[in-house]
Amino acid sequence: MTSAGTGQRLLLVVGPSGAGRSTAIAALEDIGYETIDNMPLRLLPRLLDGSPIDRPLALGIDVRNRDFSTGALISLIDGLGMTKGLTAEVFYLECDADVLLRRYSETRRRHPLSPAESPELGIRREARLLVPIRARADILIDTSDLTPHDLKAEVGALFAPDSTRRPAITVSSFSYRRGAPRGADMILDCRFLRNPHWQPELRPLDGRNEQVAEYVTTDERFDNFFDKVADLAQMLLPAYMDEGKAHFSIGFGCTGGRHRSVVVAERLARALTAAGWRVSVRHRELGRQPQAAASGKQEGIA
Repeated sequence: MTSAGTGQRLLLVVGPSGAGRSTAIAALEDIGYETIDNMPLRLLPRLLDGSPIDRPLALGIDVRNRDFSTGALISLIDGLGMTKGLTAEVFYLECDADVLLRRYSETRRRHPLSPAESPELGIRREARLLVPIRARADILIDTSDLTPHDLKAEVGALFAPDSTRRPAITVSSFSYRRGAPRGADMILDCRFLRNPHWQPELRPLDGRNEQVAEYVTTDERFDNFFDKVADLAQMLLPAYMDEGKAHFSIGFGCTGGRHRSVVVAERLARALTAAGWRVSVRHRELGRQPQAAASGKQEGIA
């Protein structure tokens, strides 16, 4: 949801408790945003009617606010989208329920929607409340696999002052075993390329290794596939920039997320960087020890 105006920029930072909203708000403040966390919804119109703010504004929206309701927030989003001179966006922080539960267990915090019950109950209640808000997200980051440092880096790449000129690009690799990444704008399947897993000397390595990259890129289908993907990205990105999109995410998947998808993601990231785009690369599965390997059993397919 972006208004037609190009004056004041406003970010509504929303997401389940424990997903990293406070970290994101702090990162936005560090790069020059005026930030207010846990602001009551009823006060926002008065804030915007006041004296003009000479820098972008980020507001953290929390279900703990006394006047929070899904309907009220949806109405607010719709109203902001019609406000002249205001560019408003919903920045949504996503996180897997099991990760949220682990974070609550580690910190021994009570969930705001189940203070006298288990955090799991509160996580489920909050997820139901936020479904319509998530559907309105202009920018979505899944923090399930991110450290606070990673999240701050993502926020800086997306919202630093020069990010208004060109969208920030995230190129990622992933394993289809764990599901496609949420929030990706474009996903491509690399499982048709020949698999380094079946080469014993390449199996322990990953797609950042030159030998693995050479093995994958010498597949006779690779060049045609990659050229078409790079051309598609280069065609789409200027169009999304014209539409005011701040972030574009491209995901490449393979079976294990360690070889083929990593090779393609690295190659595309280099090509887009050389073309002048701001690109960050994320390999979701690297650094994770496969369960079978940890137990001493042989993996089936990488």
